[in-house]
Amino acid sequence: MKKRYDFHTHTLLSDGVLLLSEQLSWAKKKNYGAIGITDHADASNIEEILNKLQLFIEKEELYYDIQIVPGVELTHCPPKSINNLAREAKQKGAKIVIVHGETIVEPVPEGTNKAAIESEYVDILAHPGLIEKELVELAAKNGTYLEISTRRGHSLTNGYVAKLSLEKGAKLLVNSDVHTPDNFLDFEEAKTIALGAGIPEDKIEEIMQGNPIDLLNKIG
Repeated sequence: MKKRYDFHTHTLLSDGVLLLSEQLSWAKKKNYGAIGITDHADASNIEEILNKLQLFIEKEELYYDIQIVPGVELTHCPPKSINNLAREAKQKGAKIVIVHGETIVEPVPEGTNKAAIESEYVDILAHPGLIEKELVELAAKNGTYLEISTRRGHSLTNGYVAKLSLEKGAKLLVNSDVHTPDNFLDFEEAKTIALGAGIPEDKIEEIMQGNPIDLLNKIG
């Protein structure tokens, strides 16, 4: 079975239900090669989340055959604050910064997608909803990854995001936005959602294996 790469998951450090050790157990069950721990963050808790993640990694990472990528998901933050918060997160140890995009199922501030893509410190724009084609073009230019989400609700615009991204050359990732054990998917399970979003079979390897490896190489 092919390795699953998932850069968007939540634990008890925000609104997930699992301890970090439990998160890794479920990731192992689903044959993960790398997992991003990216709990919801804003100005109030960036440092707290990253300090706890670093403590866990220092004490337990050697016991797991999975690469643990510490990060945060900046969530519902004022768009004008995103660049500074993303920079702060990187300075405090985040290897990856996700921004909670303008999903159609939540009242995310307008302008969030644009601020995320414009920031050099943001790696992934999660579930970007009905993102404008000009921003998809900018994501392609800036190397910002756009997310195909396997999470209910956020996944409603997957087809739209996939179509525009393939047309404009923006890089895609298939992330699970894990909050509970049943959100974990192995490679084949996630692949069915990618295919359902309209991603051609001949693009699956690139999006689900190549792009994740490229991102891991980029963040070091």
